[in-house]
Amino acid sequence: MIGGFSMGEYVIDANGMEEKELNRTIKEQAKYHDKLIIDNPDSKHNICAGLTEDVEIEINGSAGYFIGTMAHGPRIHITGNAGWFAGDNMTDGELVIEGTAGDGAGQGIYGGTVIVKGNVGSRTGEIMKGGTVIIGGNSGFMTGLLMMGGKLIILGDVTEDVGESIMRGTIFVLGNVKSLGKNAVMEETTLEDQNELQEILTAYGFELADKDYANFKKIVNMQ
Repeated sequence: MIGGFSMGEYVIDANGMEEKELNRTIKEQAKYHDKLIIDNPDSKHNICAGLTEDVEIEINGSAGYFIGTMAHGPRIHITGNAGWFAGDNMTDGELVIEGTAGDGAGQGIYGGTVIVKGNVGSRTGEIMKGGTVIIGGNSGFMTGLLMMGGKLIILGDVTEDVGESIMRGTIFVLGNVKSLGKNAVMEETTLEDQNELQEILTAYGFELADKDYANFKKIVNMQ
């Protein structure tokens, strides 16, 4: 912010930059610009870690582990893939990954939205306390492990032990569920659930038939 006004776009070429240098540059320039474009990210780890500015980040390529970890406020868009723990402990903002992600996508988030358009690894949304995680493809074992709150929405299939030791929050799965974990039960979705799912998914560009919303499986704590 300069003189009360923010500036437009700023391009950062991450080629050859160390991770710490890249993050320092992102945090500094985010103070003065509405949008940062990061070219040549080369799957670097910890990109946008701890970023608290209300700024749009476009990453042209793939990111490594812990993209957006502990972020509060930025809207991060990745055109490629991401590694493990995308959006880890995010408290506010948005992380959209056009490709795939590794294990632990949305781990521990308190708020905001993490979206992976493709498949993810295991333990998606583990220990999440709030916010929303949306997976456009499949998710691996122990999806929703120790979940404490929020919404976890899977459009593809999930493998073993979904909702293992879930305490609070809700997991919605459109595809097949191989098995449920301890303390997890499957319920019918309500009309309110279906309307909310449609509102959320439509807002993020997921186009489902009306009948699909009635086919979501709802997984919660058995209480």
